[in-house]
Amino acid sequence: MQQLQEVCAELAAATTDLSPSALAAAARTTCALLGARYPGGSVEVRVPPVAAVQLGIGERGRHTRGTPPNVVQTDAVTLLQLAAGHLAWAEALAAHRVTASGIHSDLAGLWPLPELVSSV
Repeated sequence: MQQLQEVCAELAAATTDLSPSALAAAARTTCALLGARYPGGSVEVRVPPVAAVQLGIGERGRHTRGTPPNVVQTDAVTLLQLAAGHLAWAEALAAHRVTASGIHSDLAGLWPLPELVSSV
């Protein structure tokens, strides 16, 4: 968690270039946090090529076959900026840094993650 908080702080400060491996590890950890907080399978969050997680958002039950009908895709930097509260969901959508499809793909209420806000 400490390393994830440090990566998010570096992204917010924009003072350093992070290694691809550090970004990938932070994105995987963020996806794991999201999966633990919102278990289920109605929305798939993709961070190609490093991570993906299915979340239970807005629907009862679990989508059980194939890709869920609700898909959100972004890059690692955008995911971490959203998670730390340095970027608003609406801003990310407007700037085309996030693509979201499906009736339950609005993830505005998920950000920021409390684990990252309190320490950044």
